[in-house]
Amino acid sequence: MLYLVWMPVDPEAAAALVPPDLEVADGSPVFMNQYAVDDARQTSSAASPSGFGAYSLTYLGVDLAGLDTEDGTPARWWTHYLDSSPNMIEYAAEHGVPASPGRTTLELDDTGLLATSFVDEAPIVRTQARVEIGSRVHVTGQLRYVTRVAGQLVSGRYPFVADLAESFAVTAIEFFDREHSTWALRPAEPLSVTFGFYSPSISFCYPGGEGPLGSPDGS
Repeated sequence: MLYLVWMPVDPEAAAALVPPDLEVADGSPVFMNQYAVDDARQTSSAASPSGFGAYSLTYLGVDLAGLDTEDGTPARWWTHYLDSSPNMIEYAAEHGVPASPGRTTLELDDTGLLATSFVDEAPIVRTQARVEIGSRVHVTGQLRYVTRVAGQLVSGRYPFVADLAESFAVTAIEFFDREHSTWALRPAEPLSVTFGFYSPSISFCYPGGEGPLGSPDGS
C-alpha cells in the first residue's frame, strides 16, 4: 500500500469535487491510496462467492475541516475509487463511495517503487518513490471517511494495523488524462507531499464503525 497526501496545483478545482455542505481543509489537501491485495486468502471473506477476492484499488479525495479523529487525522471525502473487483465496487457503492472500474499495479525493486493506476487500460496516475523496507515501523490508528447514502452524510471509521517501510520519499506524481475528473487533483509544482508511507503489510477493517455524521455512531 502506498498512501499520500499532497497540496494540489488548483485548490479551488479540488474543493469543487466536495459537496458544499462539507468544509474543505485549508489548501484542499488531496489524498491518494494505491494498493493491491495479492491473494483472496488475505481477506476475511475469501470463501464467500460475494467476497472481494484478490483485487487492486486506487482511491483519491480531499481532506475535510472540523471532523478530525481523536489523534488529529483529518476526515476525508472520496472523489474517485477505481477498483478491479466487481463485488467490491457493488459493496462500496451501497455505502456511498463513488466506485468505478480500474486497476492498480505496484512494482518494487532495487530502483524504487512504481505505482500506476489504470482506467480502461490507460494509465491515469503514476507515482514514483524511493523505498527502503529496512526495520519496519509498526503503527496503528483509525481513519475517517465521509460518504452520502440516501441523502444522509455518513461517517465511517476504518481501523488499521500496519508495518511501514523505514525509508520513504516520493520523487514524482504524474496525472495523464486532462479530460478525466482526476485532473483537478494533480499536485502543485514543486511537489509538496505533506504525508505519506509505503507498507508491505497492512490490515484494516473495511468499513469500521459507521453511522450518520454527528450521531454517536458516526461522531
